[in-house]
Amino acid sequence: MRAVIYARYSSDLQREASIEDQLEVCRRFAAAQGWVVVGAYTDAALSGASRFRPGFQKLVHDAARKPFDVVICEAVDRLGRRLADTADLQDQLAFHGVKLFTPSLGEITPIHIAVMGMMAQMGLKDLGEKTRRGQLGRVLKGKVAGGLAYGYRVVETGDGGGARQIEADEARIVERIFREFAGGKSPEAIAKDLNKEGVPGPGGRAWSNTTIRGQANRGTGLLNNAAYRGVLEWNRCSYVKDPRTGKRVARPNPPDQWEVQAVPELRIVDDALWDKVKARQAEVRPDHIGSAAGASLNEAHRSRFLLSGLMRCGCCGGGYTIIGKDRYGCATRRQKGLCDNSRTITRQQIEARVLEGLKERLLAPDLVAEFVTTVQEELGQARKRREADDRQRDRKVAEIDRKIAGIMRAIEDGFYEPVMKERMAALKAEKAALEHGADADHEPELAVLLHPRLPELYRRKVEALERVLEGPDRAEAMELIRSMIERVDLTPRADGHGLDAVLHGDLAAILAACAEAGPKSKLPGAQGRPGSQLSVVAGTGFEPVTFRL
Repeated sequence: MRAVIYARYSSDLQREASIEDQLEVCRRFAAAQGWVVVGAYTDAALSGASRFRPGFQKLVHDAARKPFDVVICEAVDRLGRRLADTADLQDQLAFHGVKLFTPSLGEITPIHIAVMGMMAQMGLKDLGEKTRRGQLGRVLKGKVAGGLAYGYRVVETGDGGGARQIEADEARIVERIFREFAGGKSPEAIAKDLNKEGVPGPGGRAWSNTTIRGQANRGTGLLNNAAYRGVLEWNRCSYVKDPRTGKRVARPNPPDQWEVQAVPELRIVDDALWDKVKARQAEVRPDHIGSAAGASLNEAHRSRFLLSGLMRCGCCGGGYTIIGKDRYGCATRRQKGLCDNSRTITRQQIEARVLEGLKERLLAPDLVAEFVTTVQEELGQARKRREADDRQRDRKVAEIDRKIAGIMRAIEDGFYEPVMKERMAALKAEKAALEHGADADHEPELAVLLHPRLPELYRRKVEALERVLEGPDRAEAMELIRSMIERVDLTPRADGHGLDAVLHGDLAAILAACAEAGPKSKLPGAQGRPGSQLSVVAGTGFEPVTFRL
């Protein structure tokens, strides 16, 4: 039986050595059962409240390939703290014929999952409630329940805890930011000036407009920290995890649920200045931000365009984002003033250039031929390496078989020593590990064939996508085009006029997109069915191709 181990520890009240402790317990359990441990999956300092953990996800993915027969973990709650996640894992393991064991309970059944999973989930909820209760207790005593805000430092109180005190140099910067914003200066301009003067921001990072502005309804950002006026505001937001992504989502609470405590010793700005800042925020903030009818701040000003998140400034590496109506610019320059690239470009211009580049340049026949030749050469080399490994592995297995046969002959001749049993078990385990390695190495080979009309089909497909971008299926077409683009670098031209655009595209993804031409495709074997004229896998180790637009 081939076994793998899963181990995890969260960051609360545990240490990194916990992983090794769990692995050792599970290894001993496997040895007692006579199983061969062929691998381990670990997640360090990751909460079990989310299934989006690298080790856990890889375990689920590998189970479908059946490289192991048994999964061992120290306890069910190591797999996860949500009943839905652990139940889904067991369902998938059972489907693939893999059994789940813990040293204390033995084989895990649906009853174990139901009972232990529910206890783990209730324990997680109880821990969250205790944490909130502890935070509430600190607030009621006039102590900060969260992290250290800019403008303060922590001093020891002698009772094992710490208290906040004003940091004079940072407090002067805080007061300056409040005064400048109240006087009409924008967060962008304030951040740029501070960065030019070399003033370190929170955590020693550069200042940005969002660091200063934040979100008023959530109490984030320097201008919204009520501690600067001598008041602690706690429970302004509730945080829930999105089950689809595992990420926390903030939801503002109504003011009657806030906990407010006066802390005059932490005051940095007076009430008059605070009120001026709040009045100006109300003037410059759009009415729909944070309203019941509108979207959240992020959703309000971040429309989903074709190239959103894909463009980079060629000078500083920062993102190119919407800075005005349908116009992109360097976000680092706008937010922090740390980039000299002042060139902007309209959304329509850059989208047209990218689509033209995809259509006419990124899939030229000679490029496709070179790509396929390179893939085939790489596959040939990989095949040779695999064959050499197989020959070496076969020699080792044959040698082990000879040793086992020798021990068996000695036993048949009446010669037996207790150490021979241990030696026989070690040889069998070594043989099983070698055979498991052979199974894992034999991945399906890639077949890359060049369709004679592929460039023409590709251009027609992109042209069709351009038309679909204006129709009801816009989102689907947009995602398909985005999958072909790694990034677009925008750099000011040397002559000072306009921007050079360099498109970095994943040719493997483009070729795969051509093969999957849709349900009405005339291509043989479209959508990956047997007989496909084109079968490629993105991320096979080939660098994305690059073209100027």
